Amino acid sequence: MADDTRLSRRNLLAAGGALAGAGLGGGARAAQPGPSVPADTGAVQGGRVMFPNWRGPGDRPPSPSPAPQPPGQRVGYCVVGLGRLSLDEILPAFGEAKRSRLAAVMSGTPDKAKLVARQYGLPEDAVYGYDEWDRLKANPNVQAVYVVTPNGVHRDNVVAAASAGKQVLCEKPMAVSSPECRAMIAACAKADVKLMIAYRCQYEPHNRAAIRLARSGEFGRPRLIQAFNGQTTGLPEQWRLKKALAGGGSLPDIGLYCLNTTRAVLGEEPELITAQIYAPPDDPKFREVEETVSFTLRFPSGVIAQCLSSYGVYEARSLTLHTGNATIDLQNAFAYEGQRLFVAHRDGKSGARDEKVLSPKNQFALEMDHFSRCIQENLRPRTPGEEGLQDQVLMEAIYESARTGGPVKVGPPPGAGSGLDVTRGPEPEEAG
Repeated sequence: MADDTRLSRRNLLAAGGALAGAGLGGGARAAQPGPSVPADTGAVQGGRVMFPNWRGPGDRPPSPSPAPQPPGQRVGYCVVGLGRLSLDEILPAFGEAKRSRLAAVMSGTPDKAKLVARQYGLPEDAVYGYDEWDRLKANPNVQAVYVVTPNGVHRDNVVAAASAGKQVLCEKPMAVSSPECRAMIAACAKADVKLMIAYRCQYEPHNRAAIRLARSGEFGRPRLIQAFNGQTTGLPEQWRLKKALAGGGSLPDIGLYCLNTTRAVLGEEPELITAQIYAPPDDPKFREVEETVSFTLRFPSGVIAQCLSSYGVYEARSLTLHTGNATIDLQNAFAYEGQRLFVAHRDGKSGARDEKVLSPKNQFALEMDHFSRCIQENLRPRTPGEEGLQDQVLMEAIYESARTGGPVKVGPPPGAGSGLDVTRGPEPEEAG
């Protein structure tokens, strides 16, 4: 039997060489591979390993192989705030990032911070308290911070990070008021550091595909948009139900995805807003903030967007674009995973509903790597502080319309000029 195994192994090696040492025993006596086969071994091109398309013409071609930067070349981040989002999503996403690495953590809970640092292989001196910005400033391994604290302290964190000379990635919503947003932009400009708001959906492949479809005109321009983001919420003591820390209820937390994504799809800014809000009077969770928000945006092109967010319904996150020739439906549009993109349209004399199948990508890794690329190549982020400020101005208009019961006129930021994407930087690299 041993002789048969060796003979089989020699034959395999002679046939291509790509299997040498891979699950066949290996070790000091392993035979050397035979001539390389380009289809299996690839070739170095432009600083990455490239393989020819091995699939037949009937299949989708495979995505390029990952090409991560060496760890020492990646942008080092300090994650500021170690709540659920950081622990469940952001810290694990560094494992899928290609330009970004975790270099430090900052928290107000020392025991938690020390444990997390050990779990991710950080040295003890890479753990910071919220009063240690001066010490962080002196750490050359940290080039950027990712602010993941409650909304009400974003301004203070961003201003401190800018004063420490660190590039700033800040979770959405940017802050709890438009004056705070302006102060954050000014602080980063004064310190000559970049500021990006973490609108992860603008970097997610399915959302970006929906944007491309809408703007391409392939099925006609959008006429109507429906966006919904809902979930139930408990634990009345959580910070998201405290107005001082959250700035509002479902609107700044999850309704913001409807607002920002609708703007990103069209590239336009709304000109008129009408809105209603509701908070159950008998539910103590909503003493300070709203449960449900309904708002309608009218855009200069004539597009009407109907948006809803709620803390009182079963989880659902959808985006639907209606054109003259198709319905573009993005399921789980604002979720961390599970996106599916469908296009219903005419196919000859019949109707068809096609699914655009895309490889899923980690949204947090994509947004961090985009910001890292902007730092490394001195680019303006796709979602800079001006993007977050505009959303805050529009959310304030939504609350004003709900308060007065009448429409509120809005528009692009003063001095922004005309055209599309006036609050955004250049397109990010393809998520695929």
